[in-house]
Amino acid sequence: MLDYAALNALAAVVREGSFDRAARALHVTPSAISQRIRLLEERVGCALVVRGQPCRPTDTGRRMCQHVDRVRLLEAELTDALPAIAPEGGARVHLPVAVNADSLATWFAPALAAFAAEAPVLVELSVDDQDHTAEWLRTGAVVAAVTGTARPATGCNSQPLGVMRYLAAASPAFVAQHFAQGVGAGSLAQAPSLLFNTKDELQAGWVRRLCHRHVELPRHTLPSSHAFVTAALAGMGWGMFPQGMIEPHLAEGTLVELAPGTPLDVPLYWQTARAASGLLDGLTRRMVAAAREALRPG
Repeated sequence: MLDYAALNALAAVVREGSFDRAARALHVTPSAISQRIRLLEERVGCALVVRGQPCRPTDTGRRMCQHVDRVRLLEAELTDALPAIAPEGGARVHLPVAVNADSLATWFAPALAAFAAEAPVLVELSVDDQDHTAEWLRTGAVVAAVTGTARPATGCNSQPLGVMRYLAAASPAFVAQHFAQGVGAGSLAQAPSLLFNTKDELQAGWVRRLCHRHVELPRHTLPSSHAFVTAALAGMGWGMFPQGMIEPHLAEGTLVELAPGTPLDVPLYWQTARAASGLLDGLTRRMVAAAREALRPG
């Protein structure tokens, strides 16, 4: 039988990033946290935490944290049915979720905020490219995620959310300067572009479709969806933008499409851990409803 006080200590260290902050969160001493984790590591026969700034879980430690997350969801379900066993003052469940930045900047945040305002949860939100958030589920780092992958991660359910449409756009002055002779492999290889991070494949995918070959793009890296818009308006580069995010700028003429009629559609999916949890079910209903309003049908 696992020691759940020790498991909670492990989860707190991973969540807070240090033994001292975990101790404060659990209202115990750092030495008590260290002792609980040491005994748990002796019990399972391997290291669970890599000490550092911040502390990180090992693969086994992450699986243990995943187990804790699912147990908390089950406990929340049980206390709904049996209020007498609920802890005094009410306990909030830590709910780790992953999402891509463009969804977070558009439709996702309002839906999540509305859910968290009503549900007894503390959300731990991680942001990654939609093609990589499924890995967060696979490793147990989160219990729910917006992904670009239809195939569910092991132990998860998957359902379609809809399609996010992206447009390649830039300021009129930028287009006049860099694409006066048209948008093609030659001009794209010279014009500065805006990239979210090294995992971002949207531009490369759009360029391959347009030019029918790979083009090496000069790029600025800006890990912020809103900074993308600001940078494009200032003429820093061209980028791929969710249509809904830049529609006002397109209408005003402060941004223009590089090649009208060439959108890039990215299907999105909602994946959750298979846990009999009313909280997860409620979150899923919120996400699916919000996506249905904001995204294009798949």
